Amino acid sequence: MARNIVDTLQPRKTIPATLLGVGLGVGAGSLIAASVSALAGYFARRVVTPEERRIGNSMIREVVTDAEGKLWLHFVKDSDTNQPGPCIFLTEFDACALRLSAPADVPGKPRLVARKIEHVYRGSLEGVRRGYLSGAIYEHPEDLGFTAEDVVVPLEGGDGPAWLVRGTTNKDVWVIGVHGRGARRNESIRALPALGSMGVTALLMSYRNDGLAPHAPDGRYGLGDTEWLDVQAGIKFALDHGAQQIILLGWSMGGAISLQTADRSELADRIDSLMLVGPVINWVDVLSHQARANKIPQSVGRFAQWLLSNKAGRWVTGQAAPVNLRRLNWVDRASELKHPTLIMHSRDDEFVPNGPSLKLAALRPDLVTLRTFTKAGHTREPNVDPQGFSNAITSFLTKRIAANEPSSQH
Repeated sequence: MARNIVDTLQPRKTIPATLLGVGLGVGAGSLIAASVSALAGYFARRVVTPEERRIGNSMIREVVTDAEGKLWLHFVKDSDTNQPGPCIFLTEFDACALRLSAPADVPGKPRLVARKIEHVYRGSLEGVRRGYLSGAIYEHPEDLGFTAEDVVVPLEGGDGPAWLVRGTTNKDVWVIGVHGRGARRNESIRALPALGSMGVTALLMSYRNDGLAPHAPDGRYGLGDTEWLDVQAGIKFALDHGAQQIILLGWSMGGAISLQTADRSELADRIDSLMLVGPVINWVDVLSHQARANKIPQSVGRFAQWLLSNKAGRWVTGQAAPVNLRRLNWVDRASELKHPTLIMHSRDDEFVPNGPSLKLAALRPDLVTLRTFTKAGHTREPNVDPQGFSNAITSFLTKRIAANEPSSQH
């Protein structure tokens, strides 16, 4: 069955009577209307509110030692625990962090899946029964043998911690890593092998509400509509420290942030190009997909989008200002794209479906290079196909560096 995706959202200056009836329960004050309003409000708040506690639902059933003395965790098999590729297992407040292998079958136990503990970053499994799994499998650039300097990027709200991995043969080419929603700067570490092979400098930065950089004044995500100001500060830092060519590497929501930076920053002309991994190209598509995935009726999902994108919704979401969802829709704005862009997106991404990425690439073949992957979950492209991921980056960077050599500009 074809997916019923809402491709555009038209902001309204006034609240329609039907939405007043649904959202505020005006008139009859029916239980159904109140329930719809509450559900839409909950969904909208979840989208823009950072999670301070992530307990996770991946259940450990057994801890097993194999013949070589290696420890394996046996999880209840589900879409998360059975995701292809290695991952990291984190417990509440990240007290325990373990890097795990790709999944394997448990002989005679089809409802379980096994992952070997490859590295213990911190903590222990004593008393641990559940946690959450992430594709950001490295905690520090040193885990892959890279020397990183601790630096600070001055942001609007205060100091943003960052890692600086200096380049060699192309040290004046800077790639700025922009992580996704709910992630941190370590998300970009998986790109360091490719970046290192090209001899470029990497700045893995923090931004508002990520648990390292200061909170935004309202403590809410802007879905890219506000965070781009922090990436602009990262670009200024790079320029102040010798960067001549700047490329943004955005993951998931970091892709939306990178696109906004390239569109709205006063330093946009200093950005050479973008590399985007599982990017949010159109938030309306993502929100509609997430509503369906959570079995939320379409009307409720649309009302949640309305709450996010209109001033009247601020009393529900806690936002200082509404999110401009139209401005974040790069399918509709394809003609306004100005920078060469590499998009790396899995066809099996169930969190941010790749449909808008495919559409943008089809609409702008002059600027967009598309590399599709299979079997990888959201932003797990480097976990499932590290060589393909590396090849995509190095091929793109080779062309961008060559395009900026003095001889190529005549």
